[in-house]
Amino acid sequence: MMEKFRFRDKDLADEIFQKLKDMNLNIRLMHVCGTHQDTLVRFGLEENLNKVGVEIRQGPGCPVCVTTPKEIEEAILLSKKGKKLVVFGDMIKVPGASGSLADARARGGDIQIAYGVDDAVNIASQVDKEVVFMAVGFETTIPSIAMAIKRVHEKKESQSSNFSILSCHRIVPPALKTLIELGEVKLHGLIEPGHVSTIIGARPYEFLSEKYNVPQVIAGFEPLDLLMGIYMLARQIEKGEAKVEIEYTRSVKYEGNPKAVSVIDEVFEPFDIKWRGFPEIPESGLRLKSEYEDYDARQLFAEDLKDIEDMEFSEPAGCKCGDVLRGVIYSDECPLFGKACTPEHPVGPCMVSAEGSCNILLKYGRRGKE
Repeated sequence: MMEKFRFRDKDLADEIFQKLKDMNLNIRLMHVCGTHQDTLVRFGLEENLNKVGVEIRQGPGCPVCVTTPKEIEEAILLSKKGKKLVVFGDMIKVPGASGSLADARARGGDIQIAYGVDDAVNIASQVDKEVVFMAVGFETTIPSIAMAIKRVHEKKESQSSNFSILSCHRIVPPALKTLIELGEVKLHGLIEPGHVSTIIGARPYEFLSEKYNVPQVIAGFEPLDLLMGIYMLARQIEKGEAKVEIEYTRSVKYEGNPKAVSVIDEVFEPFDIKWRGFPEIPESGLRLKSEYEDYDARQLFAEDLKDIEDMEFSEPAGCKCGDVLRGVIYSDECPLFGKACTPEHPVGPCMVSAEGSCNILLKYGRRGKE
């Protein structure tokens, strides 16, 4: 507990704000982590940063939010076709084209919320039907999915498996490349996500600094983590540097977690996939390699999914989540924010997920509550 409060020291925060003020900044940064957004708004950092010339936009840092309507429809359709669908709680209220998973469950779909993939594997061992886990997440959660697939695969010779995954996994660096190349928002630096970076380390971001001259800092999630990360970026900008620095040194190593990366690479392979609000991003999704295709729900149940395989799904009418995820607008610039779109009746995913910027802003307000 004392460790946490050490990273919330007001006097130290005031010192960093003063250093930023003395630099006479006029910069725009972007983070790609819902927890960073929560810290910014919850602790009232956003307004104070604006006063010292630092603007921060949220990028596509919410894995629930970037999951597309088509993927939600795939999950709903599988539940209609006699499969037992297991999902994270954050996914249950995200609207698809025909409603949410919660709506599908109310109409009789066999959909169960779980804390993680191990719960889904246990459920599969207890029921006499196909169990599909909707695997949503960035590099942070992918190693646990890969390990579960490996364990199930190793047991398959002695027992049949009724477990598979609907992979909605995405990896962060290719999306950042696309954001920069789209050029919709002029950015002076990137605050990289701490959780993802504990897995992949710093190296996968380096090409962004080398090719696009973008300063980057991997930051933790406490207020002083974020403020120090911003100060480190400001120093790079002031010196005309562009490199990847690690503020979150207590958890992130340059090389990341080689064992976790190795198991991801063993089980998954990258492929081109759309993100909500983005065009198709090359090699930004992960699907199971051919050795593990027996656990790929899209391969196993292709016949069940064929009706929507080539369909295009649009965003809900009036929803600006895509613009929010690209950092083009703030949440409260969406005309539906807090009116037609609320956590109780969400129109878009940014209002559903705890990592969604709309949910965070409505929960705490622009100034924060702590």
